[in-house]
Formats: sequence, C-alpha cells, structure tokens
Amino acid sequence: MTRTLVIVGASVAGAKAAEGARSAGFDGRVVLVGDEPHPPYERPPLSKAVLRGEAAPESARVHEEGFYAANEIELLIGRTVESLDPTRREVRLDGGDVVPFASAVLATGAAPRHLDIPGADLGGVHVLRSIEDSLRLADAIRGAGRVAVVGAGWIGAEVAASARQLGADVVLIDPAPTPLHRVLGGQIGEVFRRLHADHGVTLRMGAGVTALRGMHTVEGVELDDGSTEAADVVVVGVGVTPRAELAVAAGLSVDGGVVVDERLRTSAPDVYAAGDVAAAWHPHYRRLVRVEHWANALHQGTTAGVNAAGGHEAYTRLPYFFSDQYDLGLEYVGAAEPGDDLVVRGSLADRAFLAFWQRDGIVTAAMHVNVWDVIEDLKAIIGRRLEPGRLGDASIALGELASA
Repeated sequence: MTRTLVIVGASVAGAKAAEGARSAGFDGRVVLVGDEPHPPYERPPLSKAVLRGEAAPESARVHEEGFYAANEIELLIGRTVESLDPTRREVRLDGGDVVPFASAVLATGAAPRHLDIPGADLGGVHVLRSIEDSLRLADAIRGAGRVAVVGAGWIGAEVAASARQLGADVVLIDPAPTPLHRVLGGQIGEVFRRLHADHGVTLRMGAGVTALRGMHTVEGVELDDGSTEAADVVVVGVGVTPRAELAVAAGLSVDGGVVVDERLRTSAPDVYAAGDVAAAWHPHYRRLVRVEHWANALHQGTTAGVNAAGGHEAYTRLPYFFSDQYDLGLEYVGAAEPGDDLVVRGSLADRAFLAFWQRDGIVTAAMHVNVWDVIEDLKAIIGRRLEPGRLGDASIALGELASA
C-alpha cells in the first residue's frame, strides 16, 4: 500500500518539507495543500523588493516552475484543509475530499493581528502577509498623501523604509520608546530611531493608537495623548498569531504554537509541525522556542519533511533572521531575553557595529549591522562564556573568540 505524506500549508516550511521528504528517499505519495492561489513563496521580499516594485512576485517563489511535477509532489493550491484527524489519519479538504495519510506536517504559518479599535475596518487600512497584500499596499503607497505605519517591529520598520524609498510621507507609531525595542532593547533601538529620522520618517514613539478616523476611508490615526496624525493609508504591523486552529481541533498540544519536540513531532504520532506555527523544544535553550522568520521556516520545514519520511533528525539550529532598511543591513543569531547584558563592538553612530547579548556571562545572541562575512563566527560564539571586555575589543579577532 502506498504511504502518503500530507503537508498542510504551501508555505516555505511546507514546500521545504516536501523537498526534505523526497531528498530523504521517500517514495510514497506527497500531497502539499495551500489555501493561497500561488505556488509556495518567500515572504521577506513582500516588505522590500516586491513592495517597492523592484522584483516581480514570481521571483519570491521557493522552487522553480516544474519542481513539484518533477518530484511527483501533488501541489493543491487554493484548497483549504478543514480538519485533521490524527486517530483516523486523514485530512478533510473543502468540498468534502478526504486524504488518508501515514504521516503529516503542519506548516500553516501565522496570521497578522488586526487592531481592535474604532475605525479598524475603514478603507485604506492594510496588513502585510500575502502577495496580494503587498501589491495592494504598493499601489496605495504610490497614491498616498501620507502613510501611517502602526507598529515599529520588523514588518513595520521595513514597510516604513520601503514607503520612504517610494517617496511617501511616513509616520511610524509605536508605544515602545524606540523601534524594535522588544527584540533589540533601547540602546540598539535608538540606532533605528535615528536611521528612520535621518530618512525623513516622523516618529511617534511612546504613543498608543486609540482609533482610526474617517467616514468611509481612513483619514487619520488618533493617539492616546489626544493628538491625531493625518494619514490616508494605514499599515498595521502589530505582530502575528500562529494558525493553530487545526491543531487545537485535532486535540494536539498547543502552547503559544503547536508544541513539538526536538524532532518536530507533535503530541500525535507521525504528525509534525514546522515554521511560524511550531513551538519547538530547543536543545540549546532547553525551552520551547517559536520563531517567526524565514530561515527557521526554511530549515525546520526540511527537518520535518525528513522525519515525516522516517528520519530521526533533531532540529538544533540557532534562531536567525536578517533585515534590510535603507542602506542598513543586519543579521541576528540566537535568542536574547529582556534583561540580558549588551556589549557593543564598533560604532553605533556610524551604524557599523557588532552587538552581543549575555546572561550570566554566556552569550545568548549576536548581531552585526553593516559588518559583513562574520555570521559564522557569531554563530560559533553563541553559548560561550566570554568576558565583556574581550567581546567589545575590536583588536581581538572574532575567530579567536569563537575558538576560545
């Protein structure tokens, strides 16, 4: 009898799970189901090159045209999985189709959060998650009088930068004191505040949003100090929620995401999860870690596919992400927590530096800003006990610290 692997979610994680299963020698049936009308694609370009019109949406595809047919992967796009039954080992699709499985991978990703305030449903209010979102937003920005970006996390900061590069008047609003404050803290966040200010963005840091104003389309953003920022385009970038509804309905363990072990196995036999939806036990951090970034979906998806095909690989990669804003590029590896100590090597003012976070002397995370070809050394430093003076001393080669 032919074994079937069903992958729910034609995302980066889902596409790489299908690829991983085939690369591991799985010769059964592979069914990849996605509710969007596109083959799997990568999302980082949607806030950058695709949004600015510098790249076509097709350039973001995970695989070249013909890959799925050549690897005998049944790609069902524009289809919805309505339920997953781990006991009967079957998924039910829209229209009533039922697909039995020997193993399954949940790669359902995450959904953008919306504002729960008056005016949130006005015209001109956007979120950014899909290709359609990016194309609609690009058209709106080009015709905008003023763009308000609510939320100064990664998506908000990147959209603000792209909107400025398209020539829009932009205001960036967040209750935190600096952009990216939750992830990078105040000192590094100040670098990004100055970056956006230097490029002409109006920053309303420390401000909450209480309402969006307008008749049928948005005309302004009301802040908690009583002031209003004019805007005829509003982009909401206030985070995402893992799409764990199928897992909850199936009785799987869910805790801030679908809970999986180091092999990405859920609480149900032969059902795996990967990408934004997965809260994975990480052997290095000894806790559940859920990462909402492209690299995690890419590599975790591959591991889930290999294991769903019969492998036994542990997922041990450190969290990693990158961002590009104006002429600033960065890579970050590890997972710092609030209260970790910060050590900087280089110049914050020149926006060319390395940053290290430590807890009890152990390096928990590291990042470079416009200092290239160092990421492998930064990865090697994570988990090491190093003196802050040595971390910050530019005369000591990173390779020496990495091999200490």
